[in-house]
Amino acid sequence: MKILIVDDEALIRSVIKEYAEIEGYSVEEASDGMEAVLKCKKENYDLIIMDIMMPKLDGYQAVKEIHKDKNIPIMMLSARGEEYDKLLGFDLGIDDYVQKPFSPKELIARVKAILKRVNKVNKKFGVGNLVIDDDAREVCIDGEKVVLTLKEYELLKYLVENKNIAVSREQLLTKIWGYDFYGDDRTVDTHIKTLRSKIGIYKDSIVTLRGVGYKFEFKE
Repeated sequence: MKILIVDDEALIRSVIKEYAEIEGYSVEEASDGMEAVLKCKKENYDLIIMDIMMPKLDGYQAVKEIHKDKNIPIMMLSARGEEYDKLLGFDLGIDDYVQKPFSPKELIARVKAILKRVNKVNKKFGVGNLVIDDDAREVCIDGEKVVLTLKEYELLKYLVENKNIAVSREQLLTKIWGYDFYGDDRTVDTHIKTLRSKIGIYKDSIVTLRGVGYKFEFKE
């Protein structure tokens, strides 16, 4: 598997690269957000480790640009531990947020957890003309690809897998964001809103259940 490490500090890139290569990962580096965006246009990566504060293009903007074209899992690094920074990152669709200074061993353990989660099942399924391809982590409607962030993809996948079943916001936070997520219900609502805006004729299939959560309604 190939990992892209994006940080303007060469020492941090070197440390992460050393530990990642010990685990058998192929590693490439970028020293700023702009370089990361350009690399992602040319190459495919299984995961990106992205710093926030960088010259030319910061981590937040780089994540936005990368997710316009590719659905790549992203772990964000930052010396800042404020809740706002974490919420902003998760709202952009990142998969994990690690505060500096960090333990390289713990970071690699988190990398493994993300990759295991996104690659654990390979299958193609869906409802009607909405097809979810879990091999490619892609969604197509009427044969046209729908560009989703990784979190939007996992959210839609979970709702479709549990179609016609009420799912609470707490369930979604646990299943999609993990037990140690720092955010709240607003994160789920924000992602549902953007997801609806992207899935066209199926937007009304995601039904809001007041005081409970959501349900993907579909009659065969």
